[in-house]
Amino acid sequence: MNINFLKVQTEVREAISEGKPVVALESTIISHGMPWPKNVETALRVGDAVRKEGAIPATIAIKDGKCLVGLDKNELDFFGKEKNVWKVSIRDMPYVMSKKIPGATTVAATMRIASMAGIKIFATGGIGGVHRGATASMDISADLTEMAQTDVAIVSAGVKSILDIGLTLEYLETKGIPVVAFGQKEFPSFYSGKSSFDSPLQLDSAAEIAAMLNIKWSMGLKGSVLVANPVPAGYEVSAETIEQYIQQALADAEKMHICGKEITPFLLKHIADHTKGESLEANIALVLNNAKLAAKIAVSLSSDSL
Repeated sequence: MNINFLKVQTEVREAISEGKPVVALESTIISHGMPWPKNVETALRVGDAVRKEGAIPATIAIKDGKCLVGLDKNELDFFGKEKNVWKVSIRDMPYVMSKKIPGATTVAATMRIASMAGIKIFATGGIGGVHRGATASMDISADLTEMAQTDVAIVSAGVKSILDIGLTLEYLETKGIPVVAFGQKEFPSFYSGKSSFDSPLQLDSAAEIAAMLNIKWSMGLKGSVLVANPVPAGYEVSAETIEQYIQQALADAEKMHICGKEITPFLLKHIADHTKGESLEANIALVLNNAKLAAKIAVSLSSDSL
């Protein structure tokens, strides 16, 4: 990539050049995942959590035709308050950058930009995947195809529970993407630590995960590793409770003809509204938890490469 398209914050650029641990963070959760001011408050808390574990946070977004790697407080406020922020996946990047439209990056776009900047670890809430009814709609997130080719590990609370978890795991297997549950055998389902699906792999420490990543990429095996980190037990919402709201939200989305990249924000907002904020608190807790683990992995990976 032409480096003229990248604008890397000084602190982040220096950390990357010196081989220090850096954790990429997405911006869609700020612009499209949470209401103001919770979105920016959470972004700041996530950055602090990364720092406390010894790594540097690098929130990624697009503005003025540049891929921003690392946002300051004013930039976080902009993406938290601005109403006309494009939700940017891989396919949207050339258009948004050429038109100089502000864009909040999804998992796929964030990990691509992180890779371009030289960042190996990325923390998010939950990844996209195979949508329910995909056998008819063919609605499969670009997150999965990007993971097959980009060498950035993702720490998330599994896949969003609004998706078809079983088909998503099958797709990840087809693409050769290792899936590792952290500290448990069962694959988590975003709001809940349970899903009724076993994870293909389990590791119990950041050091073990870093060692696996180091070997994978040293062998020339391309692509991501999905680290599925369960939401802290005190914040999880039962899978049964969430499923009731998901079914209602899907029915409402169909009636309103909501589809494509608008469907996920609609469903998450619907669930948050109908759980009286319980799901929002779970979302905040799991993002913080993922950021901490990602930072620990980045620190271990940085130590391994010395």
